[in-house]
Amino acid sequence: MPKSKMYILDTNILIHDPEAFFGFSPAIVAIPTMVLEELDHFKAENSQRGRNARETIRHLDILRQKGSLSQGVRLEEGGVVQILFTQPADHCAIFDWPSTPDNKILETALCMQKKGFDVTFITKDINMRVKADVLGLTTQDYLKDVVSHDDFYKGWMTVQVPAVQLKKDLQGFLEEIMQDYTFVLNEYILAESQNNPYNYKLYRYVGGKKFKEVFVPDLKWNIKPRNPQQLIALDLLLDASIKVVSLLGPAGTGKTFLTLLAGLHKILVEQSYTKMLISRPVVPLGPDIGYLPGDIQEKLHSWMQPIYDNMDFIVHTANNKANTSIYYEGEHDEQERQWGKQDRKNKGKEKKQEKVKHGFPSLDELSRQGKISLEAITYMRGRSIPYQYIFIDEVQNLTPHEVKTIVSRVGDGSKIILAGDPYQIDSPYLDFTSNGLMVASQRFKDYALFGTAFLTVSERSELSKLAGELL
Repeated sequence: MPKSKMYILDTNILIHDPEAFFGFSPAIVAIPTMVLEELDHFKAENSQRGRNARETIRHLDILRQKGSLSQGVRLEEGGVVQILFTQPADHCAIFDWPSTPDNKILETALCMQKKGFDVTFITKDINMRVKADVLGLTTQDYLKDVVSHDDFYKGWMTVQVPAVQLKKDLQGFLEEIMQDYTFVLNEYILAESQNNPYNYKLYRYVGGKKFKEVFVPDLKWNIKPRNPQQLIALDLLLDASIKVVSLLGPAGTGKTFLTLLAGLHKILVEQSYTKMLISRPVVPLGPDIGYLPGDIQEKLHSWMQPIYDNMDFIVHTANNKANTSIYYEGEHDEQERQWGKQDRKNKGKEKKQEKVKHGFPSLDELSRQGKISLEAITYMRGRSIPYQYIFIDEVQNLTPHEVKTIVSRVGDGSKIILAGDPYQIDSPYLDFTSNGLMVASQRFKDYALFGTAFLTVSERSELSKLAGELL
């Protein structure tokens, strides 16, 4: 008689995905009591981990009303969810190992294996997988929403063509490629000269047998992309029909810079959105935001420093030399145009007015005017955000469930940009294959409202580029 299949979930699985136990049908999904203790500890946190812990507990409470969790409650999909208890009489203790929560969870899994179940222990903790293997337990990572290193979608492909062919229309050549390659909607084709990669043409696949040639946009501020991948990113960021954009790439490739640049152009020049909302997850390398001094706005200022750095560079470039022209065009409210205008200090007195500043405004000035809003990602839950240009940075530190929560906040007329470096993850239970940025890019692929760009070339500085290669 075959053994009953049982998947035992570690705490970090339910923190990663509160609905994880619905995905293993028709097997038994078991949760050790120590996992419940750890969820109880996390549930008070005002963080995504706390929210996921609370959501998991709510799911279990609903199941509790349908039957006995200690005996197992059958799901509609056919599986069973069960809470596991171990007693001293079970004789499943791990010999000579400390009595830690992790070891108690492993002890429960080992006990169920000794009772005759075909146990697989699921955890995102690498050390727990090592320990489980030492004990003779079958163990694996949580494989739902995993993207392979080798075949992840970059958003573009490169083809080599003779230089003389680049002087012609490549429509026929691209149609020939379609005989051997299936293009994805909004995928880019970088046609490079065989002898000179700086001589190229860029096309975007728009469906059927149609390809749209991509040109460098006129942004009024004489700031231009430095490589084809940056041009791809700008084309997606400026296209109103693309509602979701993911920008992936190592540090210094221009993800934040390009997103801010395109957003400012959309808000100040085209007036396509009411404002730009910027947020980043609070997953620090060291102590988190609670350790920073000041109130929430002062804490956010410190946490948003990379945004300020990129804005400073845009302001400096836009205001440099010939770029000091008016930063937007069209009819605007006089108060909005005259950034240098002083408030009245005393009623009845002559007001003093500075000359109108035609240079590019700083981030703080735009914030005061309501054109830019810096917000903690925690406060985006439960909202509907219409007619805004939404920029979420460092998305590689979010789970797929968290990204789903954020993207589902996007209202009518809004556009959302998800940016991050999938090679630089600070969250302990996420990696290149399972983080929310990579999973979202893979899931949205081939939808007309989505586009992605994997940026490969660091443009920050020669030192930054060398550090990325050597370190």
